[in-house]
Amino acid sequence: MTLPRLKAQVLVKAVIRRCDIAAVPALVVRRGDPDSGAVLLKINRGAGGCTVLSQARTPEGELVWLRGTGEGPVPESDADAYIARQAKYDPDVWVVEIEDREGRHFLDDRVI
Repeated sequence: MTLPRLKAQVLVKAVIRRCDIAAVPALVVRRGDPDSGAVLLKINRGAGGCTVLSQARTPEGELVWLRGTGEGPVPESDADAYIARQAKYDPDVWVVEIEDREGRHFLDDRVI
């Protein structure tokens, strides 16, 4: 059974708010469909590279985040290229960039 999903715009606002509470800069760099757009998180570690997380569901319906750019951080240009490819296939995608040198995403969901 699939659990209900938050509207994309609500999820994005929650991510921004949690970053604000932690005093970590975060901004929406691409707006998608407010109800059903996919959400990508670009975690920018500065000179430490970037990681892009993509929201997904396990077969059991659990919400998880997948490392779209691989196990470790990649150069920002690689992260941006990944996001551009995703936007080409899904024009409704949202992108939130979080600038955190520690690489935190501030969500309770599991990252795999």
